[in-house]
Amino acid sequence: MSVSFKDYYQLLDVSKTASQDELSKAFKKMARKYHPDLNPDNAEAEKKFKEINEAYEVLKDPEKRKLYDSLGPNWQHGQNFQPPPGFDQRGFRSRSAGGPQFEAGGFGGFSDFFETMFGGQFRGQQGYEGDPFGSGGFGPRQTKGRDVEVGMELPLEDAYSGGTKTISFQEQVVGPDGMPRMETKSLQVNIPAGIKNGSRIRLAGQGSPGLRGGPSGDLYLKIHIAPHPLFKLEGNSIVYDLMLAPWEAALGSKVRIPTLSGAVDMNIPAGSGSGKKLRLRGKGLGKGADQGDQLIRVMITVPPTPSDQERALWEQLAQVSDFQPREHS
Repeated sequence: MSVSFKDYYQLLDVSKTASQDELSKAFKKMARKYHPDLNPDNAEAEKKFKEINEAYEVLKDPEKRKLYDSLGPNWQHGQNFQPPPGFDQRGFRSRSAGGPQFEAGGFGGFSDFFETMFGGQFRGQQGYEGDPFGSGGFGPRQTKGRDVEVGMELPLEDAYSGGTKTISFQEQVVGPDGMPRMETKSLQVNIPAGIKNGSRIRLAGQGSPGLRGGPSGDLYLKIHIAPHPLFKLEGNSIVYDLMLAPWEAALGSKVRIPTLSGAVDMNIPAGSGSGKKLRLRGKGLGKGADQGDQLIRVMITVPPTPSDQERALWEQLAQVSDFQPREHS
């Protein structure tokens, strides 16, 4: 699941230095404008109302505002987050004097960004485990941390052969002062041989820390195979463009072909036209019955600046040949 940063100041149309009074005035003004009771059957107004509700719930609280400001717009999904001790012990509820009243359970609750940032505890369903609005409020229940997904770019050679790799990423932790800070976390990862583009590797217990002693979530590495100077990917198959001179394609030839497991000699059949694909089985990605092949795509190329002798031979060939290429297209 992708989680995008939300600019709460922009949502309330205030500056980052806005006072509590300015925040309150901006919120009341926008809440009156977008309240669903005043905008029936208006999905956009309801969405806007939920966003400004969420923004005000964070910015009106000095502690939560300080935490939010520490993240900044460079925060990205894929960083582990753990709130300071005791940070999640209060439910969020807005009751502005003279204005509309609502809480997390109303109009769909808070966004995924809010839940990621504050531990995913605000669901708005009565009786939900850990629900701050249910009877009794927060209990001593443990809560598992959130799962996290991080992109990992691999060279094509490493995806083909597999092996142990080190990945480093930024993780949000709680410092000695109780405030969040960023730390670099490094892990050793076993890459299966033949892993495909877009595959995910699960690292159990390496996600966001749990709350109140609960287990950590899992870390998922999403594999992105980097572009290669020689090969292209088509699903599980690896494609190599083989440049041939016209006489090599017409008469046939034996050429050296690079593969991810080492170069091999390959016989090119006579009469191979440009675009023809030859196959080296089992030289692609995947494993077992799912393993792809390496495709050799013939690409005929001509001398860019032929010598006088070469030009004379081309002219001679043009005179004696009755081959009509457009009749065969």
